[in-house]
Amino acid sequence: MRTSVDARLSLMMFLNYVIWGAWYVTLDTYLTAGLGFTGTQAGAVFGTTALASMVSPFFGGLIADRFFATERVLAALHLLGAVFLYALTRVTGFGAVYFLMLACCLCYFPTIALTNTLTLRQVKNAGAEFPLIRVFATIGWIAVGQAIGWLKLEKSSGMFVLASGASLVMSAYSLTLPHTPPLGKGQPVTMGTILGLDALTMLRKRSYLVFIIASILACIPLTFYFSFTNAYLNEVGVQNAAGKMTLGQVAEVGAMLAMPFIFRRVTVKTILVSGLFAWSLRYSLLAYGNAGPGIWMFYAAILLHGICFDFFFMTGQLYTDQEAPPKLRGTAQGFLTFVTYGVGMFVGSLSSGATVDFFTSGTGAAVTRNWKSFWLTSAGGAFAILLLVAVLFQSKSKIESKVS
Repeated sequence: MRTSVDARLSLMMFLNYVIWGAWYVTLDTYLTAGLGFTGTQAGAVFGTTALASMVSPFFGGLIADRFFATERVLAALHLLGAVFLYALTRVTGFGAVYFLMLACCLCYFPTIALTNTLTLRQVKNAGAEFPLIRVFATIGWIAVGQAIGWLKLEKSSGMFVLASGASLVMSAYSLTLPHTPPLGKGQPVTMGTILGLDALTMLRKRSYLVFIIASILACIPLTFYFSFTNAYLNEVGVQNAAGKMTLGQVAEVGAMLAMPFIFRRVTVKTILVSGLFAWSLRYSLLAYGNAGPGIWMFYAAILLHGICFDFFFMTGQLYTDQEAPPKLRGTAQGFLTFVTYGVGMFVGSLSSGATVDFFTSGTGAAVTRNWKSFWLTSAGGAFAILLLVAVLFQSKSKIESKVS
């Protein structure tokens, strides 16, 4: 029975991230090369992901915590998302694309927190079981990325057709998931509840407050990597840069499989600090690597993705679930999504572009970028966040085996 439940949750994670991965990496390519949008227009459309992450998770978590079973909320959101994704294939104007993309994101991004919450409600040993289930999200991301490349959909609206179909399948599949009723049903709903402010009570714990501040700040260097690594590697002459970067997701799978072992032996603080050190090391490797004898540094930087992402962000999801009262776990996961994928990545998107411009000289074909200084700035920022956590995060807790 336990194996059956884990398999169903693993397929849920796989499908949920297929939907996101179908368009996230290639969206800017489609908008600029396929529709002829300017860079500013494409950036605005891409920014809907952060805007949605700041708004929708609270309401998704509120509904799942107070009113409806989580699996039914997932089914409704994915059904609406399938409609909006397909509608994107029928429009080409900036205004229509922008608002439909925003609608898609408002439907999708609550599902990140909700799938985490549903999984954590169903497992008995979070530290051992959650990483082995969550790894299928990464596998789904890799699989759909390979499919997009093989079908040559990077510049085509076909990516949205694929995502829409996956969303429709996920909507139906959600209704077969283990029943996960709202723990806060019948509780009074206040304005603070509607706005998701109930989760702010968790910030009274100093260590959790430090973790949230660090999470916001950590998403800034995260955005630097996702926004400019591919452009940088291509500019310095690395062949098949996109293909090489998929090694990061392979490393992420390996790190997830190791997490149950790590959780049993290492404190949350040590894991978080290790993840942030990996970020600083990764950017230093990017700064000093090259496409010739130093290409091993680029490979090492890419392969560090597993430690960079899982040691901080997945550990943070489990730590949040552990710290949250049972009736607020959905809202707490939504709050974490808000500060990371929302606030952090929105700030990161703006600051990474501004930093690139700061280290750019010349115009047109004569543009020269000081990539070394760009990456060393990123490395310094990551190391400063590491010091913040090392000094101020006082909790000595581990990810516990049991969840209530």
